Amino acid sequence: MDTQILLENGTNELEVLEFTLGGNHYGINVAKIREILTYQPVTPIPNSHPSVEGIFMPRDTMITVINLRNCLGFPDHEKDGLFIITNFNKLNIAFHVDEVCGIHRFSWTEIIKPDSTINIEENGVSTGVVKLEERLIVILDFEKIVTDISPETGLQMSDLDDLEERIRSDSPIMIAEDSPLLSKLITDCLKKAGYTKLNVNSNGQEAWDKLCEYQKEGSLDEKVHMVITDIEMPLMDGHRLTKLIKDDEELNHIPVVIFSSLVNDEMRRKGEMLGADAQLTKPEIGKLVGAIDKLLDQHKEAVARKAGA
Repeated sequence: MDTQILLENGTNELEVLEFTLGGNHYGINVAKIREILTYQPVTPIPNSHPSVEGIFMPRDTMITVINLRNCLGFPDHEKDGLFIITNFNKLNIAFHVDEVCGIHRFSWTEIIKPDSTINIEENGVSTGVVKLEERLIVILDFEKIVTDISPETGLQMSDLDDLEERIRSDSPIMIAEDSPLLSKLITDCLKKAGYTKLNVNSNGQEAWDKLCEYQKEGSLDEKVHMVITDIEMPLMDGHRLTKLIKDDEELNHIPVVIFSSLVNDEMRRKGEMLGADAQLTKPEIGKLVGAIDKLLDQHKEAVARKAGA
């Protein structure tokens, strides 16, 4: 599988693996995929979730198999098809699909975010739709699918229970996150940690437009002390946003934290090349607060040096 795009920096593009279930076409970001295997028998786990087929161990690594047909409400079929082996949120998961059609490259500007009529916040499992020739490919929210099956794999909210009473911070933080549910969870966590000046945006383009506006009116250092960004977002992804900030001499002093399910070794190297100041996977909400504390202290020192220069 050609994943050369993973080596490119800030192109605002993604590669989507197209696959089918019940004759319908779906997609997954290639950055999540480790490999594709033909179907093989799995070992069922007693009392597991109905969508969990079982486990198997290719090359001595135990992997849970999720039946996507079951997740999406399609009738089951004879055991055949393919396993898409993924890695995100530090988990190795296999998704059982019917067929794989190929890999396509798109710009994030081509990804259409589903509206509320087809993607209710708590129940929707689609992050976007893209048109290819005469068919629509629905990009699935694999993080939500896994979290619905096993809630403990999502944001570890309990990590914040260990926080002691904190002094309220006046540092304004900009957030770029396309999932309304995750955006609310992140803002709730930051407020609990004492950060109340939050500037929330639904994608990288919206965040970038605001940064340019603040820069133009001369209020940048007053309105933004840090940017926290997801990677996968329509219109502009987090890597492109990071590149634009770090390539701009008037903006590059602003700390950028990438907070995404895609922070594996490959993507971490990419984020480092783009200049990200910290990178964390989405379950690590407690570590996010620690990274913010540290980087905001450094930011204050940098702004003070800049003012004294």
